[in-house]
Amino acid sequence: MLVIFLFPVYWLFITAFKSPGEIFARPPVWFPADGTFRAFATLFKGGDVWAIYNSLILATVSTFFAMILGTAAAYSLARFKTGGDNLAIWIISQRMIPPIVIVFPIFLLFVWLGWIDSFVGLILLYTAFNLPYVIWMMRGYIEDIPIEVEESALTDGCSRWQALRKIVFPMARTGIFATAVFTFIFAWNEFIFALILTRTEVLTFPVLVTHYYGAQSTFWSKIAALSVLGTLPVFFAVATLQRFLVRGISMGAVKG
Repeated sequence: MLVIFLFPVYWLFITAFKSPGEIFARPPVWFPADGTFRAFATLFKGGDVWAIYNSLILATVSTFFAMILGTAAAYSLARFKTGGDNLAIWIISQRMIPPIVIVFPIFLLFVWLGWIDSFVGLILLYTAFNLPYVIWMMRGYIEDIPIEVEESALTDGCSRWQALRKIVFPMARTGIFATAVFTFIFAWNEFIFALILTRTEVLTFPVLVTHYYGAQSTFWSKIAALSVLGTLPVFFAVATLQRFLVRGISMGAVKG
């Protein structure tokens, strides 16, 4: 099963280093005889790698704001029961709305505000779209932290912010990093909003890949090379934070 699921990834990577003749060879070339970086050089020479830079800015900044706002809202829901028992369900239901349903009114709003093809518009949109997920996830992590630990800190003289900084955030750091990784991936892979709301200045990586498909020809080597470059930030984020992706720190905080 692992071989079956990893084969498309393997094929993507080797296609990026194949010559045009090897890409269309029959039978297929399973490993390039002379690996070439021609496709990568073409991307850098043509300036197409700026799409990856744009995606990196959008995903990183929107994840940062979504985590700050979402964690604060999740703490309010978990500790103060803000909105009662149904507000959290209503919040996560907003994440279930298909993007295609709301993209047209958002487009009209962005035209009126002058935010078409701008970082500000997409960052705000990605932040708002990922907030329900962040709130829902962080609410669960914070609820797993025994409230008695936080109350003890408040009794010992900590302010609410000190209790958050010294108790809640360290104990919930597993959830914070795991949620941040998935939020980053959601923003990185987002397609429909970027397709409708960008033109040339803030063109993102998923949108640019579609530009290489045409009625007359398809530039498979450039598609593969750009896809390889586009997967590296995600691989790096997951590899760096993989130890935080397994939940467990807060679940046994007061044992013994």
